[in-house]
Amino acid sequence: MAAEMAALESFRLDGQVAVVTGGGRGIGEAMARALAEAGAAVVVAARRAAEVEAVAASINAGGGRALGVATDVTDPDAVDALTQAAADHFGSLSIWINNAGGSRYFGPLGGISAKDWSDCVALNLTAVVTGTNAAARRMTGGGSIINISSLSAQGASPGSGHYGAAKAAVNSLTKTYSRELAPHIRVNAIQPSTIPTEVYKDALGLSDADLPALLERKQVPLGRLGRPTDVAGVAVFLSSPAASWITGEVWTVSGGLM
Repeated sequence: MAAEMAALESFRLDGQVAVVTGGGRGIGEAMARALAEAGAAVVVAARRAAEVEAVAASINAGGGRALGVATDVTDPDAVDALTQAAADHFGSLSIWINNAGGSRYFGPLGGISAKDWSDCVALNLTAVVTGTNAAARRMTGGGSIINISSLSAQGASPGSGHYGAAKAAVNSLTKTYSRELAPHIRVNAIQPSTIPTEVYKDALGLSDADLPALLERKQVPLGRLGRPTDVAGVAVFLSSPAASWITGEVWTVSGGLM
């Protein structure tokens, strides 16, 4: 029984301090809540102050420890201020999740404007570099950095080629950072497939009534669309001592889609 307890304890995050960008809703919110449930103090960051403050308040009301900080991850000064807020409020920083991302444009690459392209790269790629560098400077005691990628990084992505290209670059950065920040900081990525969050449905103009048809079209081997908690569980694992010998990996969470 003692060995079983030791194994279970290795998944705990007590004493850890985490920052989750894009944490106001969807996958980011699910990860923030899961990290808090596992024992971490969590800084929830996103552009919309009301959303991150609401998530933080809910975590605190449930017995966890959380702080909401409105942050534009494309602003390096704001990201530095975010790391400072984590250190000031909770005393340290040991987990950083680059989750903020997305794109307003959906369509062929031939029709993308220069602004839509640059906005996509700034949010989905450059912000990962900015966030990782800022977090690494604060992780004096070591830590774990997780980049949220996408299965669209793995191949052709008609309609989202710009987004897929940015996420493919994120996967590459994950591997490079894992070497450059070793041995004290681990860097991994999670690439989910179809998870119909509100942002996802809004981007594609879908309603809940459209989801059964989406599932049929995707033909997910495990028979259902993804949920934000599917990603959150992997994020907790990769943040925990149980994953202490894992770095430079891209974890696919897709229900079996490849």
